[in-house]
Amino acid sequence: MKVSIIMPAHNAEAHIQTAIDSTLAQSFEDFELLVLDDCSTDRTVEIVEAYTDSRIQLHVLETNLGAAETRNYGIRQAKGRYLAFLDSDDCWKPEKLAVQLAFMEENQAALSYTAYDVMSPDGAQITGRVNVPESVTYRYLLRNTIIGCLTVMIDTEQTGLVQMPAFKGAEDTATWLTILKKGHVGKGITDSLAFYRKGNVSLSSNKLQMAKLIWSVYRKNQNMSVFMALTHFPFYLWNGFVKHLRTGGSVKLVK
Repeated sequence: MKVSIIMPAHNAEAHIQTAIDSTLAQSFEDFELLVLDDCSTDRTVEIVEAYTDSRIQLHVLETNLGAAETRNYGIRQAKGRYLAFLDSDDCWKPEKLAVQLAFMEENQAALSYTAYDVMSPDGAQITGRVNVPESVTYRYLLRNTIIGCLTVMIDTEQTGLVQMPAFKGAEDTATWLTILKKGHVGKGITDSLAFYRKGNVSLSSNKLQMAKLIWSVYRKNQNMSVFMALTHFPFYLWNGFVKHLRTGGSVKLVK
């Protein structure tokens, strides 16, 4: 098993079939898909159980853990060297795994990411694109949280066990920061290989909540002094504002 795909799901009946189908359509086939149901009360489990592909593994959690701990549970079950992440309302382009895995091996990257398109909540139209730099250092990511979780691939032979901290809404950024802080450099694929489903929340409320979360990551997760946090925070605010404008004015929060 080469790649383990981590997919948390909570009341995801509206879009999880699209997400799963996009993994089964991958040109690279040596993967396992761990669907982690976090106490759904809708038809999520029923939809997943209808699939007969042996690469799909459904884990039904007995207690509601939230996104970070649900992903952590899946990571601990994973058998693949490489980890990839896909939320149950997003989807990938068919070449995503093949292109990214070849890129990882060619560049000996511990962490990679790609550009991605943003689609409307109903998936009917593309509303924007998040372009990414060819590389991201720890300092860069402190100032520009440009990496989309749905695009990330991690080589666990280089990083060791990955576990996401409990920063609801920013646990993914905190995880990438922790990896890069060890000296790794994130490598970016500038082609778009995924589709991110935009949520129905306002730009202003989202910006405020995310700013609070990132400040908490600086201070509590990365153990930065107030002075050091303040040297990076204005750059984060500006880059976050520009990114949200380019993606159509709003983004979803992690459930």
